[in-house]
Amino acid sequence: MVLGALGVVFGDIGTSPLYTLRETFVHGSGMRPSADHVLGVLSVLFWAVTLTVTIKYVTLIMRADNKGEGGVLALATLASQGLARKGRRARYVISLFAIAGLALFYGDAIITPAMTVMSAVEGLDSFAPALTQYVVLLSLLILVALFALQSRGTARVGRLFGPVMLVWFVVLGLIGIWQIAQHPAVLWALDPLYGFRLIADRGFGIFWAFGSIVLAVTGAEALYADMGHFGRRPIRLAWLCIVLPGLMLNYFGQGALVLENPVVVRRVFFAMVPQDMVLALVALSTLAAIIASQAVISGVFSLSRAAIQLGYLPRMEVRHTSETEIGQIYLPRVNWLLMTAIVVLVVGFGSSDRLAGAYGLAVTGAMLVDGVLATAVAILVWRWHWPLAIGVFGLLAVPDIAFFIANALKIPEGAWLPLVVASLVFYTITTWRRGRELVSAELAEGALPLVQFLERMERAPNRVAGTAVFMTADVNTTPPALLHNLKHNKILHERVIVMEVETVGVPRVPRAKRVEVERLGKGFYTVKALYGFMEQPDVPAALRACRSYGIAYDEMETSFFLGRETLVPSSRSRLGRWRRDFFISLSHTASASKAFFRIPPNRAIELGNQIQI
Repeated sequence: MVLGALGVVFGDIGTSPLYTLRETFVHGSGMRPSADHVLGVLSVLFWAVTLTVTIKYVTLIMRADNKGEGGVLALATLASQGLARKGRRARYVISLFAIAGLALFYGDAIITPAMTVMSAVEGLDSFAPALTQYVVLLSLLILVALFALQSRGTARVGRLFGPVMLVWFVVLGLIGIWQIAQHPAVLWALDPLYGFRLIADRGFGIFWAFGSIVLAVTGAEALYADMGHFGRRPIRLAWLCIVLPGLMLNYFGQGALVLENPVVVRRVFFAMVPQDMVLALVALSTLAAIIASQAVISGVFSLSRAAIQLGYLPRMEVRHTSETEIGQIYLPRVNWLLMTAIVVLVVGFGSSDRLAGAYGLAVTGAMLVDGVLATAVAILVWRWHWPLAIGVFGLLAVPDIAFFIANALKIPEGAWLPLVVASLVFYTITTWRRGRELVSAELAEGALPLVQFLERMERAPNRVAGTAVFMTADVNTTPPALLHNLKHNKILHERVIVMEVETVGVPRVPRAKRVEVERLGKGFYTVKALYGFMEQPDVPAALRACRSYGIAYDEMETSFFLGRETLVPSSRSRLGRWRRDFFISLSHTASASKAFFRIPPNRAIELGNQIQI
């Protein structure tokens, strides 16, 4: 499990040595490769990683697991559960934080693959400067090939990720030790006083350096987000025993090399090895960058599925690429949108130096959101006294706030990009959720309770053999599709199942609790199928689970009736004109219910219904 975690969880933060120290001294920070500045930067970097990653995430936030799962949605769900007896407004605020964290994650996801791959490929400059002109082309070929392979799954290749990353971290540590041995005075940077002196010396100008030092903690949220795949203990062991030592030894080794030869600061990482070993290091760095990119892509797929299940995004096609691994999924639409955005980034920025200006703002924003939600969980779920919770997480938020301000200063240099992406995602999610609320309210208005329908059914209509399953959002009301079918066809099946699929606030629901069945009489049943936000609904499988309740599911004897809403623009829409039109467009792109719920297409009947929005 530790080896598997190395290949999935630590790709982003593990490739940070490729560019962090270089960007701190080169990218307009005003820093000089002098002894005071090098020791000060290393001190700030070491204590930032210690406070943000080791203490905040590994020690504290990873305690907040939702049935083993982590991530911003799991954290928000825990906080909402703690607010069960509080007002609706408080839960709404928690929901907004969750949406903001989700949006910022997407803003970061389009930059990480481009940044890591380009930084690795740029190592060719140290081997053969003439190859510099091909960096963009090679980066594009690697990234496009990576996205093209997603539909085939990563199960086989994924088995190599852990061993490759283990070699990567061992190499990071060894070349770092080699440089430290030649200049051991660099270890004085462990003293936090060097960091405080640098901050005092630079004043407000230190924020420009912070904007690059933050690159050392990018990927910290992945430790928590991927907790459900490996568990808390393997991730903690991997971080404390392998990843943290490898990273710190390498950073201090880079610092030692700069102290000895300040000229190499622009290519410090690849200058740590002899010239005849540079090409091998470039190859290993590229492999590590590909693995880091794959981890981000897989994270986007996983979080997108959870967002769809929780109603944050329209339904999309979800393909399972492994028969044994439930986490191996592929979302075609998300894959190609993400690839297009990354290709535009690589071509538009042209180098990792320029792209570094856009990197960091979304990450630090997501960290601040995690901190706020973790504070709520500490008070509401862990039962900490509120002064203690605010004091602890407030102290740990100091580096996050400093890094966020530093990255906000880089908005003219490119930091506007993840902010724009996050804003578009936030607008999309809030529009979709509000639109679906209005549609649900419209459907619920004037809906006939199912019990009343059965009471009024004085003379039984013509019954035909077989089973009819009517999908609905609420098993207590009569589905419009049932009323339409009865009105136009004048018949009912001998067995009628009114079925609701509900996503609950846990990652996965045990099979024993998958379905809730109630017999209503007159051949009517209600079935509520429960799924976690990390699961894909499967209506036929849920019906097969009803056998113990006396329902024998036979696909060839069953017809599925689904309502299909046609949205009509209203001149007085409560969404407003722009959001109304956008919501209707989103609804048109949503996958059909029969595909999303895995209903056999040759057994499905859709009945339309017009709704003004």
